[in-house]
Amino acid sequence: MTMSQTPIIEMIDIAKSYGHIRALEGVSLAVRPGEVTCVLGDNGAGKSTLIKIMGGLHQADSGQMKINGVDARFNSPRDALHAGIATVYQDLAVVDLMETWRNFFLGSELRKDIPLVRPLAIEKMRSITSDELAKLGIHLASVDQPLGTLSGGERQSVAIARAVYFGAKVLILDEPTAALGVKQSGIVLRYVARARESGVGVVFITHNPHHAYLIGDQFAVLSLGRMSLNVRRDEITLDHLIREMAGGSELTALAHELSRDTVPATT
Repeated sequence: MTMSQTPIIEMIDIAKSYGHIRALEGVSLAVRPGEVTCVLGDNGAGKSTLIKIMGGLHQADSGQMKINGVDARFNSPRDALHAGIATVYQDLAVVDLMETWRNFFLGSELRKDIPLVRPLAIEKMRSITSDELAKLGIHLASVDQPLGTLSGGERQSVAIARAVYFGAKVLILDEPTAALGVKQSGIVLRYVARARESGVGVVFITHNPHHAYLIGDQFAVLSLGRMSLNVRRDEITLDHLIREMAGGSELTALAHELSRDTVPATT
């Protein structure tokens, strides 16, 4: 992927405040097709605010957003969806008791072309769900399984496959591995890689630098609403990324302060 390629989303000098609280200040970020852009930071760093602006839930107070090189402003999540930007939040917005195929088409159900009645095209939706999940390597015993019976990783992956099927050019994933163990996190990361291979630009929000480094092409670290780091994969090591997440120079100062060598001996 060449850096000269026009980003799908480009955020330039974005700022957002909630009353007296400055959530974002001077944040710039580019999301390119076929790449995973990892946005890292602790709680309160501004990650959620940034993706809510990308997804049309909130509007920036200042700054510029471009979609495929053209100035854009979203007034609602529907505007973002029309631009091909899909956000998968931690709660997934699914119905656990419903079958997997029904969740896959939730709100976008297919119907048979029969005048007046227009019944649901159930078999077609089942077949499409099975085929689309298979493209990402997800093989369920049956798409009639209630979604709540799937593992956490599988449920995340169904949400990813759904977004890709419905035309997402950018897929924003909000802490998709936060509540998952190592094995289930691995499942999600594999499906994120497959989404990237299909040409989708992925924004991977996380506080876990290990997961980010496994999958990321670009790494942006937010700290108290500001961008403290924004680099390509070949410009950073995992140790450096962990250090940036942990506080960088502040951590060094703390380590020195707590070092036994600096503590005066007591008698």
